[in-house]
Amino acid sequence: MKTHLLFLSSAFALVAPVFAKGGPAPVPETPRVDPSPTSNHVQIALLLDTSNSMDGLIDQAKTQLWKVVNTFTDARRDDEAPKVEVALYEYGNNGLSADNQWVRQVQPLTRDLDELSKALFALKTNGGEEYCGAVIQRALGDLQWDEAKNTYKVIFIAGNEPFTQGPVDARSACRAALIKGVVVNTIHCGSRDEGMSGAWHDGAALGGGKFMVINQDRAVVDIAAPQDKRIAELGVELNKTYLGYGKERAAGAAKQEAADKDAATFARSGAPVARAMAKASANYHNATWDLVDAVREKQVDPAKLEPADLPEAMRGLKPEERAAFVEKAGKERAEIQGKIVTLNREREAFVAEEMKKRAKETGEKTLDQAIVETTREQAAALGYTFGK
Repeated sequence: MKTHLLFLSSAFALVAPVFAKGGPAPVPETPRVDPSPTSNHVQIALLLDTSNSMDGLIDQAKTQLWKVVNTFTDARRDDEAPKVEVALYEYGNNGLSADNQWVRQVQPLTRDLDELSKALFALKTNGGEEYCGAVIQRALGDLQWDEAKNTYKVIFIAGNEPFTQGPVDARSACRAALIKGVVVNTIHCGSRDEGMSGAWHDGAALGGGKFMVINQDRAVVDIAAPQDKRIAELGVELNKTYLGYGKERAAGAAKQEAADKDAATFARSGAPVARAMAKASANYHNATWDLVDAVREKQVDPAKLEPADLPEAMRGLKPEERAAFVEKAGKERAEIQGKIVTLNREREAFVAEEMKKRAKETGEKTLDQAIVETTREQAAALGYTFGK
């Protein structure tokens, strides 16, 4: 069974190994958005095979989602941080439609990380047919890819069945990805030899990406650090600085709280700390329901909102007083975020050496380690720099 994570990235050199043949895989070759020649976006699509026996990989994805997003917390290009969008697909599940080749788009490209977390935690495994070519084709055709040549778009597809299964020709799908400026990275859940014989290495070569292997059943246990408890507490404390407005405020606040609780269920894997770090970054974006984010991005003028659309604490304010209230909440948020960042620097120093020891002892990588390392290498080729 397979779990295929897709992260989409910019074009690299085309390599031409050999793939098993299947039916043609026509994919639109003209991107549909952003005609600008340059962009500072990162577009990530996660494709998860939710067939039987892949619970371990899905659990790794649930616990490590925030670490993957945090890869770009300290990334800069031309002194600017990128905007990160993430999409999610599932496939290989008998509960899905055979007409769609057991592929379902769970989330389109979005900056709403809480919604993504909610969808990820709702995934359930069930036996089915796992078609790599079909799911790559769907992601290429469905999603609104930025056409700028320097946009980082990357596919990470992970699983353990032969890469060439299904009616869609995986060779055509991987070539179509590079035409769109998308790198295809493959992660085989099992031995390297099995991944090679199952054409996972060939998929990465055709997609201009990297072939990796992981143990999907390895439990992710994070190294406990003295800063962990306080970082997680501050992550929850940030919620008090959110000022819900409009029709989406109740749902937005509920998703935020639910994502905190979901992360807390994987405390041993470090998920609450990683989520707190994500919430302290610019990539935690909630302008659809939070006034602080919406005003920062000039999407809403609080003075023009009806009292019923304001948070309860602001309804008695005069229109000219509202901006100051939002600004105060923004400053409180920035202060808490700053504390999280400072504590995390101390934490990273504490665990760095232990992580090196662990890697030497096991010789195995988890999903986040495989993705983070590859993402940094490929983004660096597009001009991004990362902090230590």
